[in-house]
Amino acid sequence: MPITRRAAKRIFKEVGAGRISDSAADELAIVMNRFAYGIAKKAVQLAAHAKRKTVKKSDVELAK
Repeated sequence: MPITRRAAKRIFKEVGAGRISDSAADELAIVMNRFAYGIAKKAVQLAAHAKRKTVKKSDVELAK
């Protein structure tokens, strides 16, 4: 489930933005999705290295 424009706008609002352009929200969503994908990929590799099929919280923490 990718980060949506709406979710990105919500994040901007939570940190104090008054108005957010669609292009700014789209760009934040793209950056966040790339970042999350990279973390997830590393976490899967760490689980595989540990000979596990289940990705654990510790894999995600190490992947950061």
